[in-house]
Amino acid sequence: MNLLQDFFYHSLHLWINMAPYLLLGMLIGGVLHVFLKEKFVSKHLGKRGFSAILKATLFGIPLPLCSCGVIPVAATLRRDGASRSATLAFLTSTPTTGIDSILATYSLLGPVFAFFRPLASLVAGFLVGLMVSLGEREKIKGLSLKTSSMDSFTLKEKAKEVVRYGFEELGRDIGKWLVLGILIGGALSAFLPENAFGILKGHTLLEFITVLVVAIPLYVCATGSIPIAAALISKGLSPGAALVFLIAGPATNTVTVGFVYSQFGKKVASLYIGGIVLGSIGLGLLLNSLWGYFGKNGELLSPGGELLPPFLRILCGIFLLKVILWANRFRIKKIEEAKNMDYLFFVPDMTCEHCKMNIERTLKTIEGIEEFQVDLTNKLVKIKGNVSPESIKESLERTGYTPILKDKPEETEGKVCRYE
Repeated sequence: MNLLQDFFYHSLHLWINMAPYLLLGMLIGGVLHVFLKEKFVSKHLGKRGFSAILKATLFGIPLPLCSCGVIPVAATLRRDGASRSATLAFLTSTPTTGIDSILATYSLLGPVFAFFRPLASLVAGFLVGLMVSLGEREKIKGLSLKTSSMDSFTLKEKAKEVVRYGFEELGRDIGKWLVLGILIGGALSAFLPENAFGILKGHTLLEFITVLVVAIPLYVCATGSIPIAAALISKGLSPGAALVFLIAGPATNTVTVGFVYSQFGKKVASLYIGGIVLGSIGLGLLLNSLWGYFGKNGELLSPGGELLPPFLRILCGIFLLKVILWANRFRIKKIEEAKNMDYLFFVPDMTCEHCKMNIERTLKTIEGIEEFQVDLTNKLVKIKGNVSPESIKESLERTGYTPILKDKPEETEGKVCRYE
């Protein structure tokens, strides 16, 4: 019983300490989404060389996209003329961190990690882009820049979109992984014995490799990885090894690596993984060296979230819970089953809310579709209308996905979208 109480206590402690910074980060993420012009980003990523790689890396750092949510964005940038090296740099730096995760990192791991995390994202993104650019001999095609639909929005409409994206879309995208990360962090804190990783002390590379073996195939978002890293440090893992987890965990997973392989080939996929591994190990070694130089001062890793008044953290924790529940309201309640759909597509690389919303936006542009249902859980897209399956498949492929046409769908749960 004591272990269960400890698990509940540690999980609740992580939640309320992260909540104020997550809410602030979600707000900033919404502002970036509305006011950072897509055509400006695409314009600066269309050239080959160090400048485009650096810009792509810097553009990606503040964006609060997960390693799956960034895939359609990267595919769009690539299609609009971004170089291969700039696309891979963006694909690396974006999921590794974001405004929300930087603030959340400060809340649980202190100022040193809050500084090293975006630095690591910068180094890893630039290193991957640089390694890819060394063999890049492609001809850069002209840009196809579009005017953002939000350019015509009024200030009130933009404010609504900031709230919608920051608290609803991001809430859906990170909510499940945030809760999972909190529970894993609470479980590690409660159930692992003290100094569980002490056996790896003095074997730095072995410690780093052990973390990489777990982190590379694992899907964990930048925010959800923070409570796990905090729990691992409390059980004896070195700060450098925890930083390796914070880089490699969000930046890589089987879906992202599969996307890179399918779009750029085996060589580029190997360079992509290699750049992340080298960058994370290098930054991890640097962090451990600085940690030792300053006498392993515990204050450098003291959670910033504990600096805020307890009542404020509790209120923010309650509000964050309401935001997550509100954002995921369509997952929580049972949705009316969709009937009489004409086509069923299996989309294996649809893995998060960003993927779902990108597919929904694409389907709304296809003439002839009357209804559609996007089932993220089962990776299915169901469509009704006077439209050919080939045109649907081509439109989804242009968005960066690989739909597979299946037999006529049976009735399943999911959200039905109707529009004129």
